[in-house]
Amino acid sequence: MNKKRWLAIGSAFTLLAALLLVSCTATNNATDDQAAETAVAFTGDLSASATASGQLLPQSEAVLTASSVARVTELAVRLGDVVQPGDLLVQLDTTTLQFDVANAEQSLALAQARLDDLLAPATAADIASAEAALASAQAQLDDLLAGPSDTEIALSETAVSSAQAQLNASVADLNSSQSSVSQSQITAAEANLLTAQQQLDRAVEVNEDDPNEANHQARLQAEQAVANAQAQLDALLEGPDVAASQSSVAAASARVDGSQIDLDSTLAGATAANIANAEAAVAQQEANLADLLVGPTHEQIRAAEAEVTQAELNLADAQEALADAAIVAPFAGVVTAVYVTEGEIASGPVVELVDSSSLEVVLSVDEVDIGSFDLGQPAIVTLEAWPEREFESEIVAIAPSASDASSSLVTYDVHLAYQADDLPTLIGLTANANLITAQREDVLLVPNAAITPDRAAGKYYVDVQQSDGSFRQVEVSIGLRDGENTQITAGLAEGDILRLVTSQPTEDISGPGPFGGG
Repeated sequence: MNKKRWLAIGSAFTLLAALLLVSCTATNNATDDQAAETAVAFTGDLSASATASGQLLPQSEAVLTASSVARVTELAVRLGDVVQPGDLLVQLDTTTLQFDVANAEQSLALAQARLDDLLAPATAADIASAEAALASAQAQLDDLLAGPSDTEIALSETAVSSAQAQLNASVADLNSSQSSVSQSQITAAEANLLTAQQQLDRAVEVNEDDPNEANHQARLQAEQAVANAQAQLDALLEGPDVAASQSSVAAASARVDGSQIDLDSTLAGATAANIANAEAAVAQQEANLADLLVGPTHEQIRAAEAEVTQAELNLADAQEALADAAIVAPFAGVVTAVYVTEGEIASGPVVELVDSSSLEVVLSVDEVDIGSFDLGQPAIVTLEAWPEREFESEIVAIAPSASDASSSLVTYDVHLAYQADDLPTLIGLTANANLITAQREDVLLVPNAAITPDRAAGKYYVDVQQSDGSFRQVEVSIGLRDGENTQITAGLAEGDILRLVTSQPTEDISGPGPFGGG
């Protein structure tokens, strides 16, 4: 009996302990539910953003170069100068270029004149002249084909006879000249010289015995007489001057040979070559007359017109080269570099120019994130130099191709509008942009801390409060999120009370957005 009593008492205590344990557990759970931090699902607007960095760059920039190697005659700008469209930056020497233009103008004028002559109708005088030239060429051909006439032969023979007579006369003159000095003339000249020498000896003795003016003059006259006698004797001894007679004989002999050749040619008649040349001359004159009567062919006109067109192109090129010698600003901007000095030879870049009024922010966006961007997306931009200053912007252009094909990292340039007139515009400044990549309006939202992700299963859960105050785990579908809230697309209703999971990192719900942003 005692044993049974103790067993009953033990069972009662065990049951009482179990009841107490259940009661305590339920009390503790109720206390935890009542103490949990909660939030209510609500309807609102949501936007996702991304951050990126880039540079402040001009939309328009130019590196102006010398179109030809030339000396710089004028440097009109310095680094930092503000210029307007058409302002002179650098003037190159134009001496050679002006000469080229003048030559091109002359070539064009000549080509145009040839075309005008070709198109102009033939005048009566032109036709008459061409007919006369053809008649003359035909007459020459006819004479060759007919052979020499009696008159032509007689004239040729007469010419030979006349030339022979002139040769005979020249030979006779030469013989006469060669035999014109006799021995008696030489003997007389020698005697004359001896007499003059004796008179000189006597004059010398008289002048030495009685030197006076009269005797001195007599001596001088005697010396001159000796010199004259000696010259006369020397001339006779040298013989007559036959050079002129010899030249006359040679010329007469040449005329005889020429006349004989003409006579032989006349007697032989025209050669095949002579006849061919005469026929070619007749054909040429006939073609010239036909051209005048018919006018130019289509091919001739096209060729002449092509010459004019080419001359016009050459002139345009020369004029363009002359104009390019004056390097001017293509747009309004600021001079950012000057590579030449006055007087030096320019052969490449001379001036760099940027349009400081057309600045924009250019971001470099990874190919993974480029799909999140579109034209017109709003952005907030700050500059590293003035981080406290923010200005609104938007995407105005997205590059259609990668910015650097040689790099292993594929990025695209995204262009943002820039307008901050009260800030200094320094090209190349680093810019940071916060872009709105997506927006949702009037959607169901819950705090990020209310969502528990199951990464392995790719699912998301929330704890929804029941009517008795307890919480039940519910699977939900999520959409867009930012740094605070997440869009719920299925599984909840507006007004549902959710428990916040403070130990769950909010950034792990759906992974990072573009550039690591929310």
